[in-house]
Amino acid sequence: MGRKLYVGNLSYDTGESQLQELFGKAGNVDTVKVMRDMATGRARGFAFVEMSSDEEAQAAISQLNDFELDGRRLAVNEARPKPTGGGFGAGGGDSRRRRSEPRW
Repeated sequence: MGRKLYVGNLSYDTGESQLQELFGKAGNVDTVKVMRDMATGRARGFAFVEMSSDEEAQAAISQLNDFELDGRRLAVNEARPKPTGGGFGAGGGDSRRRRSEPRW
């Protein structure tokens, strides 16, 4: 079990301090990061919360998954590692692939 949690289905108005307070009820919170759109600065509807221990992270999942906040039911689970690989999309692609059309 990791200490980093994914928190999804957030209202766009939910901020770091609100999540810090909520997750603080389950244990010690190390960091809270609400993900934002780079162009507009608007929240994207999900965040990452890092708890101090695996036990506190598990307690947060048990207590807060499906918890209603700002009229929305939170999805709280262990964060998965970011996909690796280059190219477009999360799956990456075969970087050895050549262009199919001729280059004039």
